[in-house]
Amino acid sequence: MRKIYLIFVFIIFVNFKLMAMENKILIKLEYGVVEIELFIDHAPKHVERILTLSKNKEYDGVVFHRVIDGFMAQTGDVQFGNSESKDFDLRRAGMGGSDLPDLKQEFNDIPHERG
Repeated sequence: MRKIYLIFVFIIFVNFKLMAMENKILIKLEYGVVEIELFIDHAPKHVERILTLSKNKEYDGVVFHRVIDGFMAQTGDVQFGNSESKDFDLRRAGMGGSDLPDLKQEFNDIPHERG
């Protein structure tokens, strides 16, 4: 999979700060905090990658580049989606990645539930 996306239910395009903990991530948004639960036993490599990038503050300033009202919002493009970077390009946000190697898929049977 070329890109790793974090999918969040949120309605507006906004910058955020990410705080990583062992099994959850807290995203500090302008209008409150979003808590994302991580499933290390189902997707260990992806959880490790998300924690690595967040601990390195790679997600700080990254915008939500795709929003579908009432459904989801996508973010996580540390290459083109960081509004604080000289490489920020909203037209390309969502097409970039990190400097780390691509990961293989980690499929699981956990249902997606409205949060």
